[in-house]
Amino acid sequence: MATRVYMEALSPTMEEGQIVRWLKAEGDPVEQGDILAEIETDKATMELVARGTGVLRAVLAGEGAAAPVGEVIAVIAGEEEDIAALLGGAGKSVPKSEAAPDAEAEAAAEKSAGPSAQSGGSEGGGGAGRIRTSPVARRLARELDVDIAAVAGSGPAGRIVKRDVEEAAARAAAAPQAAPEPVSVPATVAGDDFTDIPLSQMRKTVARRLSESLGPVPHFFLTIDVDMTRLMAARARLNRHLSAQGTKISVNDLIIKATAVALARHPECNAWWQGDSIRRFRPVHIGVAVAVPDGLITPVIRNADAKSLTGISAEARELAGRARERKLQPDEYTGSTFSISNLGMFGIESFTAVINPPEAGILAIGTVEERPVAVDGKIVAQPRMRLTMSCDHRVIDGAQGARFLATLRTFLEEPTAMLL
Repeated sequence: MATRVYMEALSPTMEEGQIVRWLKAEGDPVEQGDILAEIETDKATMELVARGTGVLRAVLAGEGAAAPVGEVIAVIAGEEEDIAALLGGAGKSVPKSEAAPDAEAEAAAEKSAGPSAQSGGSEGGGGAGRIRTSPVARRLARELDVDIAAVAGSGPAGRIVKRDVEEAAARAAAAPQAAPEPVSVPATVAGDDFTDIPLSQMRKTVARRLSESLGPVPHFFLTIDVDMTRLMAARARLNRHLSAQGTKISVNDLIIKATAVALARHPECNAWWQGDSIRRFRPVHIGVAVAVPDGLITPVIRNADAKSLTGISAEARELAGRARERKLQPDEYTGSTFSISNLGMFGIESFTAVINPPEAGILAIGTVEERPVAVDGKIVAQPRMRLTMSCDHRVIDGAQGARFLATLRTFLEEPTAMLL
């Protein structure tokens, strides 16, 4: 049976993918589960897996081409099978949810919806007359207008899973449409006075997310100035103890830990805007902004309030390294409950960061520098650092944000307070 190869949603936020290279050529045999191509998403380079068995009969989008999620980019079929009808529907787009993500992306999408979205495994508890179905399958059936009661389940104990809904939707698909115009590949354009650089998938997503945040999200900003004398001294002592292990604790590691512990004490700031509700989280998952060549990505350190400084340090370095190599998996950059952006290493004294929806806050960290301050009537030099918190006013009021920053300042100015 012939199989259309769709541009799949390989990350929870992916709207379009670019084909880096085909690993199978037209005429090559294909087994279900084989890797067909490498796809550049908005966050990483991912593998596109075959959903059928046969021969790769047609490649409809070449290397370098971009296609929206749900568009047909190839056809797998038997050697003698007539695929004219399928080619007639080349370029046809289906809803993003029908372009099945791989298991990792699907799990990440559910995880990013928060803990409550992952509870429950059947509709109505699976009693007599009840339909056993996964949450993802239920959601997909609603999106594709599939009668869940008419779907046969292939999961354990007849449970309806995502694959069953997809197959039911495919059987009910409409007649093929006319072939689209060829996909044009953006190219660098240069003139005497300018160079136009085509947007990468990541840069397109950054642009879209900024417009989604700065426009609809009512930002307000709170700034504090912190005496870093004791934290810098504590860091030096810790690193002397760690020198034999060949590792070091950074200022950013200490800030992540202090922020996470402060958020655990102020859950009103460890929250998401849900449209018709505010979701406050008990676990603290910190997104740490990492600059990559063509944009920004925020790997997530989960349960950061409960982790040791050495654990945070090792995880932050490892995630940042793989982020720059575009090798992060979706569950490693989704589901953060609060974010941190640090430009101190570039000498930036202070700045305001853009909130990453649905999160309600982000902390912008400036450089640590010696500045003159008045202490007991005398001017002395102290290592100081400015922090600016961007708050979503729909979730966090000024007093709530101020109390959180007061706790954070206490932890940074007296690190041992985190132990209390």
